[in-house]
Order: sequence, then C-alpha cells, then structure tokens
Amino acid sequence: MNKEQRINIKFCVKNGIGAKKTLQMLKIAYGDNCLSQTQVFEWHRRFREGREDMDDDKRSGRSIK
Repeated sequence: MNKEQRINIKFCVKNGIGAKKTLQMLKIAYGDNCLSQTQVFEWHRRFREGREDMDDDKRSGRSIK
C-alpha cells in the first residue's frame, strides 16, 4: 500500500497541493494505514524536487532472501 500512497502524494504535488493538506487527505483515505507524517513529508519533498521514481532507494548491505 505504500506505493499506492506515494502515487497519491505525487499526484498532489503535481496539482500544487501542499504537504500538510496531502497528509490530511491520506489520513482520510487510509486511516490507520496511512504513512507517517515524516514519510509523507519526505516523499512530498522528493517529488516536488523532481523525483519521478516511486520505488524505495537502493540500500547497501546484504539482500533479504
């Protein structure tokens, strides 16, 4: 569900909706399953700065099997 919410955050950014309003809308739509404020604000910033990819960043270290 995280990716679905990121798609919605990107949509809000492209439509000029601020991070606080985006968070409010996500809380209404997803309730207890909503991303945290920190996550919403971080993804909002990334998309506002031009990020297109919605996947998590690659992490160094051992892969999970």
